[in-house]
Amino acid sequence: MADVWNVTCRSRWRRVLWPLVRVSADARGLHLRTLLRRRSVPWGDIAELRVHRKSARTPWARNARRVSLVLHDGRERLLPLPRSRSSDDPDFDAEVEALRALHRRYEATESSKVPAVSYRTPRRGWVGLLVLCPVLLAFAAMAAGSVSETASDEQAWKSATACTAGTPATERDECLTTVPAVISRTEDNRPRRPSWLYFTDGRPLERIDVSRDAAMEFRAGDHVELTFWRGRVMKVVGKSYVWHVNVPTAGGTAVFAAVFALAACYPAAHSLLSLLGRRLRDDRDLPPALPFGGALVATALWLLPLCYLHPTTLFSSPVAITWLAVGSLVTLGLFAGAWHTTCAPGTAAGTTEKSAAEEDEEEFLPARFLEDTDYNPRGFGTHIVLGGGPPAVAPGPGRFAAKPIPVERLTLKNVRRARSTDPVDRRWDVAELDDAGTPVRLAAEPADLARVLRGLALAKTSVNTANPGQ
Repeated sequence: MADVWNVTCRSRWRRVLWPLVRVSADARGLHLRTLLRRRSVPWGDIAELRVHRKSARTPWARNARRVSLVLHDGRERLLPLPRSRSSDDPDFDAEVEALRALHRRYEATESSKVPAVSYRTPRRGWVGLLVLCPVLLAFAAMAAGSVSETASDEQAWKSATACTAGTPATERDECLTTVPAVISRTEDNRPRRPSWLYFTDGRPLERIDVSRDAAMEFRAGDHVELTFWRGRVMKVVGKSYVWHVNVPTAGGTAVFAAVFALAACYPAAHSLLSLLGRRLRDDRDLPPALPFGGALVATALWLLPLCYLHPTTLFSSPVAITWLAVGSLVTLGLFAGAWHTTCAPGTAAGTTEKSAAEEDEEEFLPARFLEDTDYNPRGFGTHIVLGGGPPAVAPGPGRFAAKPIPVERLTLKNVRRARSTDPVDRRWDVAELDDAGTPVRLAAEPADLARVLRGLALAKTSVNTANPGQ
């Protein structure tokens, strides 16, 4: 690539407008040409090139990659080309490497590698989650605001009695009125669609919507009794089947409010991690928010039963107050542990450099074992933990769910560049190891892989020294 003097990127998809888009580069800079606009960016204005990967949550574009320019003033521009629909695309890699070569030739400040920005990095995806949080809180507030009204209606229905001849007309809505009727036909529809009971001569009303089971149990010609309350049919009583309306309960409404409130906490925690991780390098993954999710699940185990049993006496009943106080202390401890697990290592370090006094602290390096092992089940590991304990495989830059690496079983055989058959970035290196007779591969960026192998070797030496007979 050292002899590349110009590059032209063309679309490989023959759509109507794609042939009108072109991206080219030469000694003067990068040139973007479309049908309506042309623009050039000098190499001196470009700080770096980035490769963006689509989130795995979009299966139709799971492996799509694009390139963006980051200017020295902090602005970022996504290029229309080159782009790829695969994680293993030699043509895309060659075009990106050619652009890097030109930038390196004409801009001395170019970094030695292209940062790969994914949906888990600090600058990706947190705004949408932050918008989702107040929406969920609004639903929680609406549900909580209706608890008292729902409790009042529930109590009124439970205490309603049959109307008598002396009941005034203005009060007949609050008592139960029973009216005979004859079913003319039923309409049994599929689930998620209303089923209907129709009445002969449209008396006392033409039809009512019921459950599918009720429509299957009642038959044309059945004599039934309809119970009215507040102008609604609340119950249909036949000879062998009784259908009644499901009246909302205060406990169920309070549970819905609590569920929405807890659901809002997870995107809030993810957004908080994104804000606290703004000092991380662009290609470093954020700590996972799973510890906060675990704390929320544990909170739901005590909060939801409390809301169901004490929807209106949450702050007045001594039992509910005690329950709430103890549960809140448990939740506070769980969130403190989640904070220590996720935020403390990443934000306390803040930078990528460590002094000599910090060498024993934990360090989380992006690296992956490419085979499933007992310490890397189902390929869950994305980082190797060094320092602060034995080396371990972790699903993110945190000790949560980390599994120790049996360093005494590992023997280094070879270190090579990644191949097209390796499911990792082609710029990574791959270490071939022997795990007690089973070959395994460990992949990482060259500098990170060297540090990981050095840490594994030191840990293996320590284990062998402490256990010379093994």
